[in-house]
Amino acid sequence: MTLQRFWIVIGFALLLAFPLVAPSFGLEFYVSFVRRVLIYALAASALNLVLGYGGLVALGHAAFFGTGAYVVGILADAGVYAAWVAWPLAMLVAALLALITGAISLRTKGVYFIMITLAFAQMIYYLFISLRQYGGEDGMNLYDYSTLPGLDLSDDVQFYYVVLGLVIVAFLCFKRLIESRFGYALMGCKENASRMQALGYPVYRIQLVAYSLSGALMGLAGALLANHNLFVSPSLMHWTQSADLIIMVLVGGMGLMFGGVAGATVMLVLEEVLRNWTEYWHLPLGILLLIVVFAAPQGLAGWFDRKKVSYDTN
Repeated sequence: MTLQRFWIVIGFALLLAFPLVAPSFGLEFYVSFVRRVLIYALAASALNLVLGYGGLVALGHAAFFGTGAYVVGILADAGVYAAWVAWPLAMLVAALLALITGAISLRTKGVYFIMITLAFAQMIYYLFISLRQYGGEDGMNLYDYSTLPGLDLSDDVQFYYVVLGLVIVAFLCFKRLIESRFGYALMGCKENASRMQALGYPVYRIQLVAYSLSGALMGLAGALLANHNLFVSPSLMHWTQSADLIIMVLVGGMGLMFGGVAGATVMLVLEEVLRNWTEYWHLPLGILLLIVVFAAPQGLAGWFDRKKVSYDTN
């Protein structure tokens, strides 16, 4: 068994057990914190689909993240709290937005692609700032959680397991997608798009589908974050949010299954620890991230995957 798989099993067991044992150690607050890490791990993994596997450096994915959150907020403002309506709709709207913007952005390459995705994200950011009926720049509060039959999402533990379950399902689908013919074609487009085109692969359509699927996962992460915070604001769509997600992918490992998980966990844990030590926590965070990058140039997930662990079965 690889060390990476070993840590996946251990991590899964810890995530399942944590809310149950946290009260015994006075760690109830961290149930909410770990839930936030899971949501950002989902968002970073959605970006990793196009950045790590597709080679598309998109600097506007936060637009889909914020759109998913606002769909939940706007529906809640209209009195629609059913999660089975709001969350799939958040995914659908984010996917359609990704499809429309991606159809234009993917006709460009290199730095032009980076800049046009940034431009679309900033346009959407300023659009939501102008929506005064939904709080404008100040954002909007959600007065209650989304509802699921038989569950109370206002309970931290129940909401935690809902998020964990959705993240696990998303990663199973993500794994199936990457290991499919489509996933290999997407990675081929990253390595040599011209050769893939010459071989008859529809490079543009493959990248557009991946971009739209990534937007849908971003929308789901945004919907979950809206419930987590009971608040949404245009800041979720700002380009700095996209940059943070890119850093998570780079630190965790581009093109690695759990790169987004590793990156989001390290970034958010370091931020939480350093913020308790100093108000100037950005500087030591930057230094620590540089150390991580130099120590694991392929990302933390890649560093773990290189090593093996064996068991004595005697």
